[in-house]
Amino acid sequence: MPVLDARARLRQTVARVGVVVGGLLTVFGLLLIVAAFVEDGAIEGNTGRAEADVVAVDFHRTLVRFTTPDGAEHVPSVGVLYPQHLEVGQVVRVEYDTRNPDLVRVAGRGAALMFMPVFSVLGVTWVVVGGLLWWLSRQGPLHLRPPHRVKRV
Repeated sequence: MPVLDARARLRQTVARVGVVVGGLLTVFGLLLIVAAFVEDGAIEGNTGRAEADVVAVDFHRTLVRFTTPDGAEHVPSVGVLYPQHLEVGQVVRVEYDTRNPDLVRVAGRGAALMFMPVFSVLGVTWVVVGGLLWWLSRQGPLHLRPPHRVKRV
């Protein structure tokens, strides 16, 4: 009997971890979308426009170089927002926050572009978590909540 109890506890732990990981990824994905809209709002509130050279394209960021009207050259270290399909050497129009020129996006692109990748990842995440929960429930009942205790008065 103790082996079955240990297996049941392991299944409960795996199920809980799956739900927590899925929940965290959901929260992070939604925060990413909110952050994109906030950054777009900052750019739209104080918009500067420039031509930028794409100087580096890495997996995690795309760097551009542009000059503001005051003659200062900027290469934002965090990269440009919405860099899909950019290549080194390409010249693109960018929009930036005049109060913070390191906040820059490719002109004509916005936070709405975040919906598809974020919701795709979340869809796959919850299909995997759902499949895991289904498989675990086929092995026996999952008691993810502590037993309900009735208060006696």
